[in-house]
Amino acid sequence: MSSRPPTPARPAATPAGILARTALQALAAVVAGYLAMGVVAGLGLWAAGAADLPGGFTAVLAAVVVMATGGKVELSGDAGALAGTQAQLTAMPLTVTLVGALVTGYCFLRPLRHHAVTGARELLLRAGSVVVLWLIGLAGLSALARHDFRITVGGGEAEDPLLDLFGELLDSVNPTVGFRTDLGPTLFYGLLWILGVLLIALLVSRRAPLPSRLVRYQEPVRPVAHAMLLLLLAYVLVGLVVGLVVAATRGRPADTFAVLLLGLPNITWLALGVGIGGSWEGRAEGPFGLPVPQILDAVLRGGSGGERADLSTVDLSSLAAQDGRAWWLLPVAAVLLLAAAFAAAVRSPARTRLRQHALRTGVAFALTMLVAAPVTLVEARFGLSVLGIGTLDSLGGEVLLRPHVWAVVGLALLWGLVLGLLGGLLASRVRRKGEVEQPVHREDGAGPPGPPGAP
Repeated sequence: MSSRPPTPARPAATPAGILARTALQALAAVVAGYLAMGVVAGLGLWAAGAADLPGGFTAVLAAVVVMATGGKVELSGDAGALAGTQAQLTAMPLTVTLVGALVTGYCFLRPLRHHAVTGARELLLRAGSVVVLWLIGLAGLSALARHDFRITVGGGEAEDPLLDLFGELLDSVNPTVGFRTDLGPTLFYGLLWILGVLLIALLVSRRAPLPSRLVRYQEPVRPVAHAMLLLLLAYVLVGLVVGLVVAATRGRPADTFAVLLLGLPNITWLALGVGIGGSWEGRAEGPFGLPVPQILDAVLRGGSGGERADLSTVDLSSLAAQDGRAWWLLPVAAVLLLAAAFAAAVRSPARTRLRQHALRTGVAFALTMLVAAPVTLVEARFGLSVLGIGTLDSLGGEVLLRPHVWAVVGLALLWGLVLGLLGGLLASRVRRKGEVEQPVHREDGAGPPGPPGAP
């Protein structure tokens, strides 16, 4: 009988080898994240008709990805001495943001999946490599995100002699509008974004290893953090189903797909905040508006389709005044939050007390809305004044939508406490982690056999 020769032991990894492998894994995470964001943003822009832009699609695509990571894109215009321009845009395409965060976070955690624990130095090395490479990629995209477009005024279907006259005057000076990336704020907010993504990935993961000093925080934090992620994703999924139905049953499906691919969480997370009683304020003036459901656009325009200077309040009552189906946002929020609280309680240790679970759910939901509500902010302005006579309505407009953040956070805390308590009560009827079945004793003394030698 022949015996196999012993398998030679693998040489221990050298520090240089560890650094190289970590850098490659970080590079893979960064490339995968940017690639996923670019694909989603590109499809959304294509559905919105941006593919027809004269030589500016690549620059617009880069600008959308930069904005999705919190970067600052500045608008500018030049109409010579005859006219003045003013433009501003602050918004995050949250579908692109969400996809990039999920892909980057997953690729960051994947190399750690076979580890029971990880050292603090190794974790910092991996995170630092991802952060550095991410900022390098963001700087490159910022360099691409710049372009100028020529403005054409007049000559449209609506015959307006005054507008045509201004159009001829402006055409003579070749008016342009363009965008540039403000590199400093872009890198700063991009740093906060990638750090937040990596931190949230560690918080919501159920299996990723932690340094030994942080293991004790795993049980009280991770179940509720994972449940809050599921809550946000559930709202996105519900919005996706509704959007697909709208695209299939109503006209202009390309516009619907553009909203789904670029700004779906902007709408669904606003619906979550409104459903728990929160409110936003804003207005929409001029020829352009938000790519949102008609009910929201009607509220922002004052409920009558006209224009008004003061701000409109977006809450359950104002939305329901336009469409009574808006009241469904309340029970949907209650059911989905209760499901999230129940899921967190089931995954928590059986020794967790009911009041502890309620408090954790309340704090987790409040922190979730503290992150989700502010990123739904939209501020867009464009104005053009000719010969100093003021801004023409047909050549300018404004869209504004901003949350009452602290009111939303306070309501989220209250809802989390109440539904966390109910979710914990429901989970008490389900066998949970760490729970041991007790032996059944009968009155006749019969029962499970005891250890050897027991009386």
